Amino acid sequence: MGMDFFEASAERFSYRGSYLPDAVPRSDLERIMQAGLDAPSGCNKQTTSLIAVDDPALLAQIFAIMEKTPSKNAPAAVCVTTKRIVAYKDGWGNERCYGVQDYSAAIENMLLAITALGYASCWIEGYVTDADEQGKRIAALLGVPEEESLICVLPIGRAADPAKRVRKKPFEERTHFNHW
Repeated sequence: MGMDFFEASAERFSYRGSYLPDAVPRSDLERIMQAGLDAPSGCNKQTTSLIAVDDPALLAQIFAIMEKTPSKNAPAAVCVTTKRIVAYKDGWGNERCYGVQDYSAAIENMLLAITALGYASCWIEGYVTDADEQGKRIAALLGVPEEESLICVLPIGRAADPAKRVRKKPFEERTHFNHW
């Protein structure tokens, strides 16, 4: 059945440990990706695309490219791509694009779905988009079209290690009503 939204939101954390070898069923991967596609999209341009990877040999190649990532043995992953699409031009002729907002919303929805289904994950973007161009090498491996940029890899699986949660600042320290 899974957990409700508020429980998933409270329980979600960035998992950087080892994973159990249990496969992630395609039906769960589809549900996770659908949650990502259901996210809001600026001007409905739908700039985000997703690639589920559950082939062990292909995962090994991806994680070999991402040599610094701590999550090398996940039994599945979702790779997130974005395409630069102009939503509109503002009154000064500046092009407005919402790719970052689109993929961020999609990733967060998927992280909540991953948690709700009892899996663990971590938003891995820095290793993917750094100057060493790991994302471009992973994109080439996966046959991503040139107009798309691979910007994130979400490893997915059952956590083998205990959760190491960071402490969040208190609600009262970060929220306000009606004024600061």
